[in-house]
Amino acid sequence: MKKVLVLEDETSIRSFVVINLKRAGYEAIEAGTGAEAFEQLKANPDIKVAILDIMLPDIDGFEVCRKIRASDPHIGIIMLTARTQEMDKVTGLMTGADDYVTKPFSPAELTARIDALYRRTGGTEQYDTGEIVQGPFRLNTRNRTLEKSGVRIKLTQVEYAIMKMFMDNPGKALSREDILNTVWGRDYFGELKIADVNIRRLRIKIEDDPTNPSFITTVWGYGYKWGL
Repeated sequence: MKKVLVLEDETSIRSFVVINLKRAGYEAIEAGTGAEAFEQLKANPDIKVAILDIMLPDIDGFEVCRKIRASDPHIGIIMLTARTQEMDKVTGLMTGADDYVTKPFSPAELTARIDALYRRTGGTEQYDTGEIVQGPFRLNTRNRTLEKSGVRIKLTQVEYAIMKMFMDNPGKALSREDILNTVWGRDYFGELKIADVNIRRLRIKIEDDPTNPSFITTVWGYGYKWGL
């Protein structure tokens, strides 16, 4: 069964999430603290998606996200928060999360987000068997890795999907809607800015000067373009 880690310290909310995950065909692995989450990840290395609450009794969800992402670039991470401040959403994405859901949320919304991430992390997605080489970049579509000038760059699965989309469409202006449809799926009903924050994170990894990008350039009022 497909495993999802649920890190939430409020028992009622965690139970609500667990019940709906089970109805959707997932096995929910529960944790109430950051320490418990790390223990569960160690005991269940086949977890593909983690749902992390931000407000926790020990370390906060941002720090849990950083530590998970440092050890596993492939797991999908969704931040769960009761707060609606933009900075919380951006902080979560910049620390390595792939998506966020703000409380209160519907079970259908959360399940759709998990389904999309699970497909991308190798649960049901088909893999290519080749390479794309452009300028200093070599994208291996068999093992889903990226090198720049021979140096490996660690990417999350979302970052890999964005990079592949760009390298499949060199010189083409891609709208934010194009990016969401390709990377998150046409059934995704989140916000456009999730594409912007993930691209900002990707620029930090691949650009010589992220403040003056030369590979992923902005098409003002529309989206982004990949060029060398």
